[in-house]
Amino acid sequence: MAELDTREWLLTNGLGSFASGTISDVRTRIYHGWLFVANSPPTERTLLLSHLEASLELPGRVVALGTNFWGHGQIDPTGYELLRCFDINPVPRWVWGEDNWQLTRLLVMPHGVGGSREWGTRGPLWGLGAIGSREEIFTPHSPLTSAPLPQKGPRVSHSPFCDRLLIQYRYEGRDIAVLRLRLLISDRDFHATQKATPELQFSQMLGQQQVCLQAIISGGFGTPWHLRWTKGDYKPDAVWYWNYVLPEETQRGLEDREDLFSPGYLTVTLRPGDAVTLEARMGFPHEQQSALTCTTFAEVLEVQQNRLSEILGGGVGQGEQRGRGAGGQRGKELADNSCSPSPPIPRGDPESPLLPTSHSTLRQKLIQAAEQFIVYRASIDGPTVIAGYHWFNDRGRDTLIALPGLALELQRFDLAKGLLQTFGYYCRHGLIPNAFPDVDGEPFYNSIDAALWWIETLGLYLEATQDWQFLAEQYSVVQQIYKAFIGGTLYNIQVDSTDGLVGWYAPGVALTWMDAVVGGQPVTPRYGKPVEINALWYSALCWASRWAEILSEQEIVADGARLTKQAQRYAQQAQQVKTSLQKFWNPQLGYLYDVIEPDDHRNSQIRPNAVLALSLSHCGFSHQQGRQILELAASCLLTPYGLRSLDPGDKEYISKYTGDPEQRDRAYHQGTVWSWLIGPFIRAWERCYPEEPLPFDWQPLLEHFLSSACLGSISEIFDGDKPHLPRGAIAQAWSVAELIRHYKL
Repeated sequence: MAELDTREWLLTNGLGSFASGTISDVRTRIYHGWLFVANSPPTERTLLLSHLEASLELPGRVVALGTNFWGHGQIDPTGYELLRCFDINPVPRWVWGEDNWQLTRLLVMPHGVGGSREWGTRGPLWGLGAIGSREEIFTPHSPLTSAPLPQKGPRVSHSPFCDRLLIQYRYEGRDIAVLRLRLLISDRDFHATQKATPELQFSQMLGQQQVCLQAIISGGFGTPWHLRWTKGDYKPDAVWYWNYVLPEETQRGLEDREDLFSPGYLTVTLRPGDAVTLEARMGFPHEQQSALTCTTFAEVLEVQQNRLSEILGGGVGQGEQRGRGAGGQRGKELADNSCSPSPPIPRGDPESPLLPTSHSTLRQKLIQAAEQFIVYRASIDGPTVIAGYHWFNDRGRDTLIALPGLALELQRFDLAKGLLQTFGYYCRHGLIPNAFPDVDGEPFYNSIDAALWWIETLGLYLEATQDWQFLAEQYSVVQQIYKAFIGGTLYNIQVDSTDGLVGWYAPGVALTWMDAVVGGQPVTPRYGKPVEINALWYSALCWASRWAEILSEQEIVADGARLTKQAQRYAQQAQQVKTSLQKFWNPQLGYLYDVIEPDDHRNSQIRPNAVLALSLSHCGFSHQQGRQILELAASCLLTPYGLRSLDPGDKEYISKYTGDPEQRDRAYHQGTVWSWLIGPFIRAWERCYPEEPLPFDWQPLLEHFLSSACLGSISEIFDGDKPHLPRGAIAQAWSVAELIRHYKL
């Protein structure tokens, strides 16, 4: 590989834990490392194992395979120059080599949720019962040593939760080689960097083919974990490596220097065809832990492939092998034969033809991408959706918008039901949580639209399943939302009795999806009556009217006469709102005003919220208005990767999402392209132009998904101006969800 390739890869385990890095194996972000564990799933994420720095001793020379950026400006070593190829399917695989030798490395992160808490694979529905314990089960006096193990620090578990990463190296060549793997470790929050200080120490306890590690920070204990291996000799050799540079953090205006600690290194003698497998696992070893053998990697990979096959409906695609044999064979091939390297993954090029891939393979990649966001949350004992990697937690709005693509489109109805049930359970003040706390405490209700998206998504679920019993169970939540919006709730959210439209006002707060705040002031305040909020309100009233009728007819709920009256009242209010929605029509532009402000001033900026208003299940605007809106949106907002958040002709438009955090926050909704918005554009287009071809070429976005930024996922945002470089989070749930929902294989 002649040049550094800093495109990224990502592995997740359903608990919020993850591993991530680059093709060239150089770390460029604070979020790059091999084992980030979620101490309180899916939050409190901590980096334990940064990486293994590898070198290979051959007759007469030692080859360094790592690549690092250093504070003095050097890249050393330059192992990327020996990298022959990289592949991501089904797990990350690197092949280094020269004419007379080859070393292959594979990484796999097993799914960490098991038992009754599995979901969406024909397993039982998530409950809302007692929160599962993450208490570590271990004998106070470990077989590793006669000394007592430390028993403080974060709680961890081996069942039903398991945070681990498996690494396998395989050597081919003419001569015997010696592989040296130096551990580089940490114990830091995943948003921070680590610095070598006298207060930070690491303890290690060496056992038979394993070492237990734990940080001691100012006298307190960090997260315990251990590394074990199938063969080799470990030598303790404590040393700090100072002043790594993380270039992506430099560009983001954040702390970009880090120190890593090495407790020692593993030396493995490899004959041609030999392999060594390692496992990094959170917690101390325990007696119930299965042995690590030369077949473990292939067995874990087989389980992973079988799980994916089950999500896909029993197979990875028409015409491909199914069942245990398919996954096991692929796992064995990867683990046993790494000697036929595939060509490096090409970079996406808008001018080149679409990267060749079968429909079944693309579908499998989309399912894998979707699966990365679905996680278990301990504080609610239920499923949730990580909004994006690396730095987002779960968010109510994002989850509900992504749910149709991540669950309904894939017929994962138990998952969809569990998500709706969880968020409905936590409805307070007529609002749905926008975020949950990391530990005990009340959820955060700082969103005006999450409750309305909950109703919209519930409607889509019910249309797909006809699950009227679930409607009966959730109907009280619908009524709670309705009464709160009518009577008034937090942030002065209330329906205006004169026109039936929803308004709000709370200085210093941003409640819509355009929620960036700088210096205590929203960048796009949108106080008053936002257009998409009132479009959602109209659709919610239409759903409520229909559901009251259905419940009355189905006789699931008593007092059918009362339900009939409710249906009539909802329908009347929906008609009033539909009439009042015309206040948003801007005849001069042929577009919708973005906000009717508290003083009745109309904000005429061209934003994608008008398109959102056309995309819902029930639309309050005419087809003629919709066509005018889409014509202007297509000319001003549509890009190959989604919709801009603001018309480039606007004086407030910012063309690139770059700079320090404040600069980026100011650009976030002022022209930046959001890829998830392509979904609403498509739904609106299909409503208003049912016979016309979609004016959108999928090729650039698919190439981005397959071969750019984070391989096998879609970035959160892109620059507003060409070439529309990917920005923000490298993998975003609603971006992937909309591709699944609308790209027809």
